[in-house]
Amino acid sequence: MAKEQPINAKQVFTDLDHFIAFGMGSGLIRPAPGTWGTVSGLLVFILLVSSLSPVMAAAIMVVLSVYGTWCAHRSAIKMGVHDYGGIVIDEWVGIWITLAVVEPTLINLVIGFILFRIFDIAKPWPIGWIDRHVSGGIGIMIDDVVAGVFSAGLLLVAVALGWL
Repeated sequence: MAKEQPINAKQVFTDLDHFIAFGMGSGLIRPAPGTWGTVSGLLVFILLVSSLSPVMAAAIMVVLSVYGTWCAHRSAIKMGVHDYGGIVIDEWVGIWITLAVVEPTLINLVIGFILFRIFDIAKPWPIGWIDRHVSGGIGIMIDDVVAGVFSAGLLLVAVALGWL
């Protein structure tokens, strides 16, 4: 595995692939760019669901997820590093999946955020296996998609059981 190469803000803000892959620059924040990327993805989620119809918000999230996969792939190639820590568009997609199944109340947003970060960091099976064995933009994105699905499932169960 290649050592992460530094990338600067000018590169991120002047290259559309990097800009999208780095979650509009949130992946530049240190330490813990994945957590900051999740925070920024959560804020985008709140903005979309509070200002657009559910269909329009979902459509934008789907389109940005597909385009984000392409941008993550191209950004990784440009940097010469498969899954650079600053690429956080996958965290955006993972938190969107987590939260899409419940009403966006404060408690659901907080618990969803925590669940997603746990799955994304711990990478239990099959997430860790996927992370190690799938390459390219799909490889960057898919482990966070699965982490989002697992988190969404637990969040949905907690809400259904009246725990939240």
